[in-house]
Amino acid sequence: MISSFNAASKGDDTGLPIGQAYFADQRAKVDRFVEHHFTWPGTLHLHSAAFGWDVLRAPINVMLSPVLVLTRIAAIVCRRIRLPATANWLGARRILLPTAVSHRVEFLVATDFLDLPMSRAVLAAPQFRELIRRSAAEAEVLGQRIADALSDYAGTRSAVAEMSTGLVTLAVGAIVFQALTPGMISMAPGVANAVALSTAIAEFPMGQTIGGLWYGMFPTDASPLFVAASVAILVMIWSVFAAFAGVLADLVQSRLGIHSSRLLRLIDTLEVELCGLGEKPFAVREHYYARLLNLWDVVGSAFRLFRN
Repeated sequence: MISSFNAASKGDDTGLPIGQAYFADQRAKVDRFVEHHFTWPGTLHLHSAAFGWDVLRAPINVMLSPVLVLTRIAAIVCRRIRLPATANWLGARRILLPTAVSHRVEFLVATDFLDLPMSRAVLAAPQFRELIRRSAAEAEVLGQRIADALSDYAGTRSAVAEMSTGLVTLAVGAIVFQALTPGMISMAPGVANAVALSTAIAEFPMGQTIGGLWYGMFPTDASPLFVAASVAILVMIWSVFAAFAGVLADLVQSRLGIHSSRLLRLIDTLEVELCGLGEKPFAVREHYYARLLNLWDVVGSAFRLFRN
């Protein structure tokens, strides 16, 4: 589907073909880009965009993330059984709500890192126009896939923020409740029972001291309605934290080299697509990792519910 380079035999001062030289230049810029935007204070400026509707989009994206994972798995299966049209259609589905932070990340990667115009007509960029020769229909499809890759890259940050929140809830649950709480569903009963116990002790007719002794021998549990209300309140608190969790996550990922590795994966995808080497959709691995935490949270909560 993808034709060869317009000037495959030509090169730059490095002796590499034009396409390889361009992507080699981008790989050389990875560490500098990460240092500028994903460490302090760049990440704080990046996440200043989260003030506003991102707080509401975060929990909605959590609920939509399993759908994203299923469509990506289905796209892989369709590609393996040689249904490329169906695979491309599934891979192009934008499931998650775009957040202000993801928009800013996508803009920075496209304009500051890749030197591309921030539009779906990315193939109109001079460096790409010189690389390839293709029909208008092929160029439109390829341009859409490149734009989708940039969007998927930006979207992985929401999954990383979700994982960061899950790790925080695990730590809080282990310290406060001596339990494994990978999410707000599993943490809610502990919080609700603690609040119910404190309220019962404070309202004990014979005083709080005797109330503490009484409920130490005869514990009280929160009602199902109060547990449900606790889930709702914790989810709202979680959504605020998740919107800004990327600040801490960025610092850790930058130190561990995860940001650099993810950008290199994006460059590999673009190089394969543009240089006529085939198709290589950007892998959204982070969403799969986040779903493991969600699955753990739901299964663990269900197990405790039936056990009790």
